[in-house]
Amino acid sequence: MLLTLSMFLPLIGATVMIFVPRERELMHKVIALVTSLSVLGLGIAMLAKFNYDKAGSPQFEVNHSWIGVINSRFHVFVDGISLPLLLLSMLITTLCIIYSWASAPEPRNLKAFLSLILLLETGINGAFAAQDLILFFVFFEVVLLPMYFLIGVWGDERRQYAALKFFVYTVLGSAFMLVAFLGIYFLGGETFDIPQLAARELTAMGSPVATLARTTQLLLFGSLFVGFAVKVPMFPFHTWMPDAHTEAPTTASVLLAAVLLKLGAYGFIRIALPILPDAAKTYAPWIGLVAVIGIIYGALGCLAQTDMKRLIAFSSLAHMGFVMLGIATLSDIGINAALFAMVAHGLITGMLFFLAGSVHKRLGTRNLTELGGLLQVAPHLTWILGFSAMASLGLPGLAGFWGEFGSILSAFEPANGLSVTTFRVYMVLGAIGTVLGAGYLLWMYQRIAFGSPSETVKAVQVRDASLAEYLAWAPLIILIAVLGVFPSLIFDITNPAVSHLTAIFE
Repeated sequence: MLLTLSMFLPLIGATVMIFVPRERELMHKVIALVTSLSVLGLGIAMLAKFNYDKAGSPQFEVNHSWIGVINSRFHVFVDGISLPLLLLSMLITTLCIIYSWASAPEPRNLKAFLSLILLLETGINGAFAAQDLILFFVFFEVVLLPMYFLIGVWGDERRQYAALKFFVYTVLGSAFMLVAFLGIYFLGGETFDIPQLAARELTAMGSPVATLARTTQLLLFGSLFVGFAVKVPMFPFHTWMPDAHTEAPTTASVLLAAVLLKLGAYGFIRIALPILPDAAKTYAPWIGLVAVIGIIYGALGCLAQTDMKRLIAFSSLAHMGFVMLGIATLSDIGINAALFAMVAHGLITGMLFFLAGSVHKRLGTRNLTELGGLLQVAPHLTWILGFSAMASLGLPGLAGFWGEFGSILSAFEPANGLSVTTFRVYMVLGAIGTVLGAGYLLWMYQRIAFGSPSETVKAVQVRDASLAEYLAWAPLIILIAVLGVFPSLIFDITNPAVSHLTAIFE
């Protein structure tokens, strides 16, 4: 009941808002905030009731017939893989709504804006909980329309172009994903149930005849790869992301970076690896190669940017490259590190996009050539930006360190059957990427914070962080620090489920 409510309560809240007149903005704010806080409360209740000794097993499970004619079921549960991401979604949504109380974008149609955020939360929560391929696909697609409208209506000057590009890329990726799902269904026993399909492969590994022929697995995995790689996004499927982030309103950028990008990587871990393990081993070196290309390319792309949001967007390409490098190793350490990196990236990059939005709101620009000396006029906001930049570059003691370090470490000793030499080359390239990451983040911070106030900064009376901003940012700052010191808070949840997954590759 807790899990089902956490999935559909945001939809109920959005439906209630339909019957409230548009002019009653305060009522819409209250409904959205109460709804998101209630969902977060359900998540905290699940966290309290979660059996950590059995984190690798399904919990809060619901399994009912849904579309009987195709044997699709309403099957949802959480385990150690999905719980941290589900909680991340609930937290980020709540903080975005708090932030929007004082920083709602124009045009001020809060009714539509907040309703779309709640609808987006339904899709995200459902995708992280779904254990049926068709159910996953439905929730995966529910996410598309709210984000399209958030960018296209409330974005900046090139918002319609960015929204259309996001829509087209995602729909094309989803088409490849759906083709793979249908192939798995017809060739894998006419079931869409993810645990059942994964269990079939676990028992088939090592037996004389696998349930899916190797060539079939390769074709299906390739189709899934395209579908999920677009969403991660991985190089070279990433080109929609910088435009979407640059043109999106602040809260949409935060949700896109902190949560939506995780759906693609989660799809690899939850669906592609356990259902198509033979193909996963074949593709792993290529996934690792594309991942390190993304790390280096994203870092170099950051050094070429002058727009603060676009720079942060390219940094996401590099950070998600570390996630995919960890996944490519098919090892306990690598996939645990990937999951930790997803959570850390959500917290840190979400924080950076909040700050970019606040800087833009105060100064009317995000152009790094027009900024400078912000530390003198808004010290609290600027110190928080410095803290977030240090976390993003992977400073030890903050959350960003453990995902990057774990992914690089896992490449030293990938799963059995993978080329150790190849992955150690990837390890070196990934380490170079961390150095470049420190360079572009410190360069960005130096341009914004230090020196004498620029003419742009002097021209306006810059106020420091507001109460709404402190309320939205404080949980992120605390979690970035706490998870940096106590990474076991995440690893103890994910490791049992990851160990169960990686047993198929031993």
